[in-house]
Amino acid sequence: MKKILFFPLLRMPSGHHQVADTVAGYLKKRDSNLLCKKIDLLSAWNPLVESVVTKTYLEWIRHFPKTYAWAYKQMAHTSKSGRSYKYYEFVFLKKMKKIISEENPDLIFCTHGFPSYFLSRLKMQNECQVPVINVYTDFFINDVWGREGIDYHFVPTQAVKKDLMIKNKILENQIFVTGIPIGEQFERKLKLIKMNVKWNVLVSGGSIGLGGIIDLLPRHNNNKGVKYFVLCGKNKSLYQKIAKLHCEHIHPLPYISSRERMNELYSKADAVITKPGGVTVSEALHKGLPVFIHSALPGQEEINLKLLKERKLVYELNDRQLLEDQMIGFFKDKSLTDQFNESLKTYLNELQAGDPDNIYKFIKGNVL
Repeated sequence: MKKILFFPLLRMPSGHHQVADTVAGYLKKRDSNLLCKKIDLLSAWNPLVESVVTKTYLEWIRHFPKTYAWAYKQMAHTSKSGRSYKYYEFVFLKKMKKIISEENPDLIFCTHGFPSYFLSRLKMQNECQVPVINVYTDFFINDVWGREGIDYHFVPTQAVKKDLMIKNKILENQIFVTGIPIGEQFERKLKLIKMNVKWNVLVSGGSIGLGGIIDLLPRHNNNKGVKYFVLCGKNKSLYQKIAKLHCEHIHPLPYISSRERMNELYSKADAVITKPGGVTVSEALHKGLPVFIHSALPGQEEINLKLLKERKLVYELNDRQLLEDQMIGFFKDKSLTDQFNESLKTYLNELQAGDPDNIYKFIKGNVL
């Protein structure tokens, strides 16, 4: 039985875990004999430290977002190449070597830059012979990700592929434009944008419910034809606050783990209001839905937002204007809807390598 290890980071719900689960699902669906195992390097090293890091991260971005954004850019998103993290190597390289020795995997996927960096170092020191694949979970690659020695790269866009080839001298046959992998339950669909009718809008703040969603929503139903279905994640307080509003046009939804159920909600929606997280935006675009951004977490989401806006794939909401006026203004402006459809078609056409069957065939034919 072949064993595949997946390395996200931290134990809290995140796009890194979702992508790891998604790719494992692609492979296990097509070969039930594959053993897929997910490991968090930080909690494997010290569970208490992992817990403290998670809590600190959440408090930091909630209370001091500007300082986190500054720190992220200094540590992980600069123009410098070949960045070194010597202190972390001293702490974590030995643990990574031990995990590989004990687990003896046939293949490793990294869905976070932190473990990818250490695996890159081990590969360059000839201390890891296991094939390693980076699967990127944002619309750009930060400085932490390992490049040297990594066998293959599953990238989100053609622009990222070109960047890896030019800046890092990675061969074209090592890079596959898969997009950010999403569940097979999300059937690809180009929707016709409805005009002059009622609209259903799905509102998301992420699995932990971050984002000032409740302040965003119009409390009074002015019969403008927009209904909001709010994904509250695991934020029970948010769910209860919305429920207590007793607004017939605003419907709170609790945490949804079923991807089939999420696919149903996307299929019934006409647009999505969300943060610019890689997985949620990818799911919405795959379903052909216009994406409106209500807020962005500091760091990677701010960078995602900039790149997505440049490609006309998302629209940033203006908090000085009424939400419904912005939504309806988009739906009734044919030039905007045509522009979105064209941008969406261009983006989706880039992702030919992202078909789950193609990913499985490549892995079986070239790696395992």
